[in-house]
Amino acid sequence: MSDSFDAIILGAGAAGLMCAARAGQLGKRVLVLEKAEKPGKKILISGGGRCNFTNIGAGPANYLSGNPHFAKSALARYTPRDFLALIESYDIAWHEKTLGQLFCDGSSKQIVEMLLEECAQSRKVGGDVEVRCNAEVTAVEHEDGRFAVMANGQIVTAPALVIATGGPSIPKMGATGFAYDLARQFGLKVVEPRPALVPLTLGGEELLFREISGVSAPVVASAGKASFPEAALFTHRGLSGPSILQISSYWKPGEEVGIDFLPQSSGDWLLDRKRETPRATLRSVLREALPDRLADILAEKLGIDTELGNASDKALRAAQERLKRWTFRPSGTEGFAKAEVTVGGISTAELSSKTMEAKKVPGLFAIGEAVDVTGWLGGYNFQWAWASGVAAGEAL
Repeated sequence: MSDSFDAIILGAGAAGLMCAARAGQLGKRVLVLEKAEKPGKKILISGGGRCNFTNIGAGPANYLSGNPHFAKSALARYTPRDFLALIESYDIAWHEKTLGQLFCDGSSKQIVEMLLEECAQSRKVGGDVEVRCNAEVTAVEHEDGRFAVMANGQIVTAPALVIATGGPSIPKMGATGFAYDLARQFGLKVVEPRPALVPLTLGGEELLFREISGVSAPVVASAGKASFPEAALFTHRGLSGPSILQISSYWKPGEEVGIDFLPQSSGDWLLDRKRETPRATLRSVLREALPDRLADILAEKLGIDTELGNASDKALRAAQERLKRWTFRPSGTEGFAKAEVTVGGISTAELSSKTMEAKKVPGLFAIGEAVDVTGWLGGYNFQWAWASGVAAGEAL
């Protein structure tokens, strides 16, 4: 038994469903194959169940890629405002959190239901989108300008095939490196994938910080040239929290991570305090700005246990400098199991930035997280999914 379609999309996640809806509404007959038991599983768990569906400020500068210009075209043609207009056309209530992050007031289910309804709308214009779940793809072949996909023992064919199966982050959700295997099968280069937006682990002397597991504080975390001012969280394994997840995408094994524990302080603030309140201790001063347990452990590590008036200016200056850039050398990350997304993927050099089509294999497309384009934490990866999905959907 063989079915013929205009396009076959592998993966019913954010990018795959967006691509299917756009192609269907342009009159295409589309089949979406999803190996999970239901579509949009990652959407459903995102944002604590409320889906951080975009970031109002999303632009090319918020993405990591081997080619920093690649994402410009798709992001410019389908913007956060475009997705917001779609949300509002379905009367989905939303709110903005910090740093431009947009969430549903209700549930992530509303986003999945909206995307499925967008797919269903294609029938009004002569298109059709069929979503088949529990579809295990076992073989993909390409011959005479058509792709043949074997799924659950049945062969389906189409002149266009879209890889939208994401990366290997969150394997408990069924994520795998299938997209990369398929890309390599067709001769496309893959940028070595690694976990991103992931907690960092600490070892050695830094294990002392495990004693304050659960404590968080607003900091500026940095790795290489990247820095992010948000909260850091100490865990029983190392470091997490928004600022750490952000810089994890930039951090490379062996490198240091810098933490500014007092981003609001400047100049010789500690010497000023010495003159103002000479009987104060470093511990008590730090407790004014930081959680008590964190203040205590930092004061202990700095080794200043006398009153400020009895501490030398040199020692206080050294403490100031260290608190502005306290360095950790992570032993690693918590891996793909805890990573929200993947850095790396199908090389952008292989794809058209306008259509997401493979340059060497006409009819083959790659979108979303499968591609070497990775957004910051805060709705950016969803915006890339929508934008790249629309770009491919319009080109099918």
